[in-house]
Amino acid sequence: MWAENDLYPGVPCLESYSVPTDGKVYRMYHGTSRQAAEQIMKTGFKQSAGGMLGRGVYLSRDLKKASRYPLELPEYQRVVIVVRVNVGKVKKIDKQGHPLQKTWHDHGYDTAWCPPGCGMVRSATNSYNDLKQTRHSFTANELSQTRRVVHKLQ
Repeated sequence: MWAENDLYPGVPCLESYSVPTDGKVYRMYHGTSRQAAEQIMKTGFKQSAGGMLGRGVYLSRDLKKASRYPLELPEYQRVVIVVRVNVGKVKKIDKQGHPLQKTWHDHGYDTAWCPPGCGMVRSATNSYNDLKQTRHSFTANELSQTRRVVHKLQ
């Protein structure tokens, strides 16, 4: 079971079927390994080179979903980083082959959003869920004020 013991007061978590509002700040989650989490805390996030939505930092509004990543690691080696994110300008990507699926960031968008149930993301439990990707850059200083690590309860 996962638990979050250090919530951001006044920063909402984006609810399942809520459309993200441009420029709003939300609490989101990034699942990773313990080793990668330590590196992120020291130097900040680094954008991935590719993926379903192209380059960027992949985040989820769902703590349970984030706790399943990285998929190839056993559960005891996973951690979740809680991040306060200003989503900036958001583009909805709601189907495979969307014209801006991998190039949304070249069209002035800061965040790509896949609504739940749209068929874009198949989760580890074989149910469809949304996924967010943001290309905001996080500096180490900003991260020191905006991240927490959520550990698995023993």
